[in-house]
Amino acid sequence: MGTYHPRPEDLTRHWYVVDATDQPLGRLASVVAMVIRGKHTPHYAPSVDTGDFVIVINADKVKLTGNKLDGKFHYQHSGAPGGLRAEAYRDLLVRRPMKAIERAVLGMLPKNRLGRTLRSKLKVYPGPTHPHVAQKPEAMNLKNAFRVNRRAN
Repeated sequence: MGTYHPRPEDLTRHWYVVDATDQPLGRLASVVAMVIRGKHTPHYAPSVDTGDFVIVINADKVKLTGNKLDGKFHYQHSGAPGGLRAEAYRDLLVRRPMKAIERAVLGMLPKNRLGRTLRSKLKVYPGPTHPHVAQKPEAMNLKNAFRVNRRAN
């Protein structure tokens, strides 16, 4: 018996919409990255794009716990000497709230050719509306999203 390798005709792509209101950034990002990667499906293979599309709405209402609003920084370097710019997440969430979620999710995806194709499956919007109504996205609850039922001993 050989190793199972999913084919494109075996996969069905789903669209999920996630409300980021009062959700911790890291917990939101880990669930979204798992769905984009396809680890929640029985057809998962590490080298194949088996994931689904995720739409994150209300990105401006995401929550950071602890002292991360002032202690966590978004760094950007121009490549020139002295070109390092740092911005606290408190300012980043006001200026570009989508960037914080995108960086958290994309940091959990592979850094190779597969990861670059998976980037297009993440759609982040600051408000409650999005232009993907035609895809009929399903609402995803983060509290019990794709949890594995574990039997108590």
